[in-house]
Amino acid sequence: MIQARGITRTYQTHGSFTGDRTVRALRGVDFTLPDGGAVSFIGESGCGKTTLGKILTGLETFDGGELVVDGVELSKLRPRQREKYFRRIQMIHQDPYSALNPTRTVEATLGDPLRMRAREKAAAGEQAGSWRERAAELLTLVGLEPTAVLPKYPHQLSGGQRQRVVIARALTVDPTVLIADEAVSMIDVSMRLGILSLLRDLRARLGISLVFITHDVATARYVGDGGELHVIYRGEVVERGLTDEVILSPVHPYTQCLLSAVPVMRGLEEPGPDRTAPTAALDERTPTPGCLFQPRCPFAGAQCAEKHPVLVPFGLDAAGQGEAAAAEDGSGHVHACFYPESRRVVGVEVGAASA
Repeated sequence: MIQARGITRTYQTHGSFTGDRTVRALRGVDFTLPDGGAVSFIGESGCGKTTLGKILTGLETFDGGELVVDGVELSKLRPRQREKYFRRIQMIHQDPYSALNPTRTVEATLGDPLRMRAREKAAAGEQAGSWRERAAELLTLVGLEPTAVLPKYPHQLSGGQRQRVVIARALTVDPTVLIADEAVSMIDVSMRLGILSLLRDLRARLGISLVFITHDVATARYVGDGGELHVIYRGEVVERGLTDEVILSPVHPYTQCLLSAVPVMRGLEEPGPDRTAPTAALDERTPTPGCLFQPRCPFAGAQCAEKHPVLVPFGLDAAGQGEAAAAEDGSGHVHACFYPESRRVVGVEVGAASA
């Protein structure tokens, strides 16, 4: 299990033309990933999704908050002590073309971590087995033919095959968590469903937990079925709940704008009756003491520019007014909006809107 409590990350940038700038990539992100569960994060480019994924895998540090893995708070450990925990969390990178060393065959790419893992098992008195057999087993698991793929270099593989090799490499160290960062955005549309189905299959067959990072609502809904969906805007979670509940009944205006941008299949679907759009382009340089989305929000009120909303259960506004409809443990559908209203923005089947 992974628990993140108030994770923050701030960068200081220095540019000849842009000058010094403070970028708050993450602003107090909280989430819980249960064993075998799934958590999805959606948001537009630059909202902090990838930064969060790198923090979870130990590739990036965080300024504040707590990261707890299997009951152990990692910030209290020395770097070497954290390694065994971060090794259980592996990332599937966005770009399969740059994620693999072009000078190494697939056999060499999988061989190094598998030999290391075999030595660890032998030292612990466990049956290690042949690393070549394990490599063939992993390639078969991800839908590749070992004899055909092992001697090849990355440039000899298709985009979908490369991504499957990247997934196989992540599995070489027997992880308990996979971080899929835009795992299908760089491969052909015709191959995406195969990769998404593979990720769902790994959850079911191996009990692996999954953190799915994407800007594509449809893929988040498919892969994160049964899990939670977190909507991030400028490093802050503005809405959270069960995946289907957030998509079908979004409350926060930013979530509604994201979902309104999903294309509708003409002839099969009708646009949602409440579709909306931001009123302005994103401008991160303008100070926003109140709600971060207020300068672009089509439903902003007076207090939105002055007060900063916090996550509250659906049924309450961010000022604490209304009737709560969330569970006592804080789970359920929550949002950060002073004027929450459920709106139907996703496409509906033809004839279903009037039914």
